[in-house]
Amino acid sequence: MQEKLLVLRNRHKLSQKQVADILGLSAHQYRLKEQGRYEFTADEMFKLSDLFNERLENIFLPRGHRFGDSIEGDQL
Repeated sequence: MQEKLLVLRNRHKLSQKQVADILGLSAHQYRLKEQGRYEFTADEMFKLSDLFNERLENIFLPRGHRFGDSIEGDQL
């Protein structure tokens, strides 16, 4: 899950539908991407960076570091 994106979206009081419209996606497509089930395109990431006035690396985490994703070989 793109947890930081969820926090930013809520902080800006935007719905998934509103952000989806900005990106030119359906609300369903956006929801799947926010959940980490599909990747955002580079263009979408830059639009979100501009929308929230945040650097890309402050919003997006590499796939292996997202909330709920496990890193292969991780030992607890």
